[in-house]
Amino acid sequence: MTKYIYNSHGNAVGYIREKYIHLMNGQAIGQINRSHVHKLSGQYIGELYKDMVVDKHLGNYGNIGNPGNPGNAGNPGNPGNRGAINYGYPDIFHKLFE
Repeated sequence: MTKYIYNSHGNAVGYIREKYIHLMNGQAIGQINRSHVHKLSGQYIGELYKDMVVDKHLGNYGNIGNPGNPGNAGNPGNPGNRGAINYGYPDIFHKLFE
């Protein structure tokens, strides 16, 4: 079963396969270490919280290093919009691109 990542508007913006975060087109852009979200380069970004990448203001969990590129995992299909949700934390999925 594919675990999707959504933005604050409820749109699926990515998905998780093993320990990697992929865009909907399959391109790897990040990695997961427990609930900590890191860029593919290893830099800490934020937390995975209820299927969103958010800033919970927990500090900086450092750099876990670049594991290499896992390649393109393919398009899993779009689950559709789940509806806008605000958990009280800023949506920071876009920081995986910066």
